[in-house]
Amino acid sequence: MPLGRDYQELITRRHFFGRSAGGIGIAALATLLEGSLPAAPPAAWPALPGLPHHPPRAKRVIFLHQSGAPSQLDLFDPKPQLDEWHGQEIPDSVRKQQRLTDMTANQDKKPVTQSLFRFARHGASGTSVSELLPFTARVVDDLCVVRSLHTEAINHDPGITFFQTGSQQPGRPSMGSWLSYGLGSENDNLPAFTVLISGGQPGDQPLMGRLWGSGFLASRHQGVNFRGVGDPILYLKNPPGINSQRRRVMLDGMARLNRLQQEAFGDPAIEDRIAQFEMAYRMQMSVPELVDLADEPERTYQLYGEEARTPGTYAANCLLARRLVERGVRFVQLYHRGWDHHSSLPGRIRTKCQQTDQPSAGLVEDLKQRGLLEDTLLVWAGEFGRTVYCQGDLRVDDYGRDHHPRCFSAWLSGGGLKRGLTYGVTDDFSYNITENPVHVHDLQATILHLLGIDHERLIYRFQGRDHRLTDIGGRLVKDLLA
Repeated sequence: MPLGRDYQELITRRHFFGRSAGGIGIAALATLLEGSLPAAPPAAWPALPGLPHHPPRAKRVIFLHQSGAPSQLDLFDPKPQLDEWHGQEIPDSVRKQQRLTDMTANQDKKPVTQSLFRFARHGASGTSVSELLPFTARVVDDLCVVRSLHTEAINHDPGITFFQTGSQQPGRPSMGSWLSYGLGSENDNLPAFTVLISGGQPGDQPLMGRLWGSGFLASRHQGVNFRGVGDPILYLKNPPGINSQRRRVMLDGMARLNRLQQEAFGDPAIEDRIAQFEMAYRMQMSVPELVDLADEPERTYQLYGEEARTPGTYAANCLLARRLVERGVRFVQLYHRGWDHHSSLPGRIRTKCQQTDQPSAGLVEDLKQRGLLEDTLLVWAGEFGRTVYCQGDLRVDDYGRDHHPRCFSAWLSGGGLKRGLTYGVTDDFSYNITENPVHVHDLQATILHLLGIDHERLIYRFQGRDHRLTDIGGRLVKDLLA
């Protein structure tokens, strides 16, 4: 909780120097007591009182965010009628003077552009999927495809911030942080919320650390970013000359000093600092085992693809996500950059699908084989969709598509969802929703419901206002529930 005014008024210049001088003596005492100090409590924390609100269908989430916004027209929302409109101006009756980005608002012509890729129906469900996603096509009967998502933001940073935090404005807690806060941690040795990033070239949309930040929640609830190159987590190793025993003694001494401060000031951030130091110490032992894939059988790489052997790739991160949820991590956030195709879309989207299709489908199959799909929720989505009209030159190899928040597609799988379902309908141009709209807040509310949380009751009061992930919106989409 925020610090009270009484605490803030205690911090004066004289008090600061007085505590600093006293701290030297306390540190000396801690050194003398070294081995006799008690260890800090476990780093894991329980759920809030009263949570879950109802029996959960899922215990954990893996969110596969395709950063940059994949084109729904080329992947999940086939529009064969566009063959007749290809190259013609998009009708005003379809566009309805809706907001456009600066990149195409002043473009003289906005010609309708059909997809160059074939669609076919797959599985017992008959779900239509693009030829770009042959592996996803094999698992469609385990997926719930939503074609009628819509959002409020039209540019990337507010769009991805809105999807992850429920607000276009930075500073709010991310979805993983809300779940860590509400449902607690299941593992003493790993964080409740982890982040894995892959893909991207110079010029691609950046990813800001605040996307997995805890906002006004305690810092222990922020996401921990695992790196694909070098040490999995920065500063986790002991410095030269410090062994594990020495580190333990140091942490115990710091915990005692921090508790003295806690008793004096009642600052809740001190307890978070103690918990984070303890978590880092435990992760020194748990993370090397986690990222060591030597025990993975050959069939694992047949599922995820050969790139799963290369740390930092999307395939490797999907495999690592499975290993994380096996060990009780509550929320695993994957980001794969490079989906912002304003030009040269045909070639670039093919490359992105080659990087992500097999690993995404492999993750579904792997979780299912291990009995984890029943209580693990998978989400595959970007921050918005792409326009039916082209951006730039209509030449086959050069055109792109602009941002489109009015409708886009995503898929979900696992914990408590209907399988083999295609939900929502868009018009013949994949420009407007005609049936069963699903706002981003609705999707967030549904994800929380599957985890046993009433989205209107997971609240944190900050600066005189009650906050929640879904802000003042959101509704449960009951049609998606099994």
